[in-house]
Amino acid sequence: MSDDLPLSPEEGDDLLAAEYVLGTLPLPERLEAEGRLRRDPAFAARVRAWEAHFAPLNDDFAEEPAPDLMPAIEARLFGKAERAPARLSPRRWFLAGLGVTAAAALAGVYVLQPRPRPMLTARIATADGALIFDARFDTAKGTLTVARVTGPDPAAQHDYELWYIAPGKAPTPMGLISAAKGKMSAPELAAGYTLAVSLEPAGGSPDGKPTQVLGAGVLTLA
Repeated sequence: MSDDLPLSPEEGDDLLAAEYVLGTLPLPERLEAEGRLRRDPAFAARVRAWEAHFAPLNDDFAEEPAPDLMPAIEARLFGKAERAPARLSPRRWFLAGLGVTAAAALAGVYVLQPRPRPMLTARIATADGALIFDARFDTAKGTLTVARVTGPDPAAQHDYELWYIAPGKAPTPMGLISAAKGKMSAPELAAGYTLAVSLEPAGGSPDGKPTQVLGAGVLTLA
């Protein structure tokens, strides 16, 4: 009878269990065996049987206490400074390490994450409140959104026009806002600037100046 006959599945499992207990399996096979331990009761029973079989071999070896590596670790991390008289237990060292790691991770997130830039808002309304616009300026993107909250479309052959007024400066046209909502680029805006709406002939102001100012509001932090 030849000795090269392949092992049966049962013999293969038995050999795998024995090698697992002895610790002779390569890492990939050991990880696979550990997975089988969790999901295969029959294989787990073979492992327990081999552990019981090899247990008497431990009697031939004297038990050695685990070496105290903490002084060497502390010396490597902190130099030769004197150690504090009280020493944390291994469990407390582990918990303290988790706390330091978590704090460092949170600090990294806080430092690396870009801080949100503020929003500026203004409400532009006529004296009687019949026409109201809400303006919202995204300082990060440099875009201004203007929405007409209440009020009618401009009269025939007319347009609403938006202006900004920097402190101490003349009004500067920004564009028509006759639609109920619109967005425009406005990188020059800042807190304290005034936004104003005027009624203009169709197409906008003919001379670059407001024709009839309807209302104004100041940009402030949202």
